[in-house]
Amino acid sequence: MVYKRIRNLREDHDLTQTVLATYLNISQRAYSRYETGERQIPTEALIKIADYYGTSVDYLLNRTDSVKKYPAAKK
Repeated sequence: MVYKRIRNLREDHDLTQTVLATYLNISQRAYSRYETGERQIPTEALIKIADYYGTSVDYLLNRTDSVKKYPAAKK
């Protein structure tokens, strides 16, 4: 289900796959494979995608339907 969420977020923000691929420092084809589910997204890339959209990894992983990012933990 991750692939649907990252595709929907990208389309909702009117971005191309190339924009996200550049941000992640990968090829457009590699990013396309994330969106189609042909390739699993590495944890580091998943975190970067969540940060890019200001959401949580839990949202991307379909563990919550809340797009809002969790508040930062107190240190």
